[in-house]
Parts: sequence; C-alpha cells; structure tokens
Amino acid sequence: MARKEFTFRGRTEAELKAMSLDEFILLLPSSERRKARRGFTEAEQSLLRKLAKRDRVKTHAREMIILPSMFGKTVMVHNGKEYVPVLIQAAMVGHRLGQFVLTRKPTKHSSVGVTTARGKKK
Repeated sequence: MARKEFTFRGRTEAELKAMSLDEFILLLPSSERRKARRGFTEAEQSLLRKLAKRDRVKTHAREMIILPSMFGKTVMVHNGKEYVPVLIQAAMVGHRLGQFVLTRKPTKHSSVGVTTARGKKK
C-alpha cells in the first residue's frame, strides 16, 4: 500500500519549502496569520538565524510558529525546567513549538490513602 503524501492546505512539503514567507502566511489559521503579520520577536528572529546555520538549537521561544524552513531540524524547547528535543516534521507546520512540549507532568494516582473510608482496616 502506497504511503499518502503529506499536504497542508493542498500544498505538498516541497511546495511549502519553495514558498516565500508572505505566501505561506496566507495559508495559516487566523491567530497564527495575525501573529506572523505583526512580525517575529527578536528571540524568534534569533531562532530562525540559528536554525539556518545549525540543525540543533536551544530556545525559550515556545510561541514560535513552525515554518517550512524548519523541517528536519531539532529544536530544544524549554518547558520551564529543562530543554526537551523536538524534531520538526511537515505535519507540525502552522502549530507553535510550545504545543509539543508539556510544561506539567500528568497526574499519577496510586492506591487508596490511609485516611479514606475504604483504606481503614477494622
């Protein structure tokens, strides 16, 4: 069975990489489109410059929108305690880096506590 090729709003990965930033912005959902039109912050611009030179970069810019120029790179995103590696894939385009790095651990409940009614021994 042939593997289905990824598309974002009808554009293939190669077409997305060939687009200019202004053309790509038109494909984004409204909140990401507004953020990109306002311009990137200094931290986000720095991240893009570093990604152009290297494949592995550390950043605190969790609100950065994933662009086609980032495909195949590893970004170490800070979760408040440590840097978590995120390999950027085509399916992540249009999302923000922070969506792929959780800042809280899931709650793990154990057995019933001692002070509960079911935990008391008679």
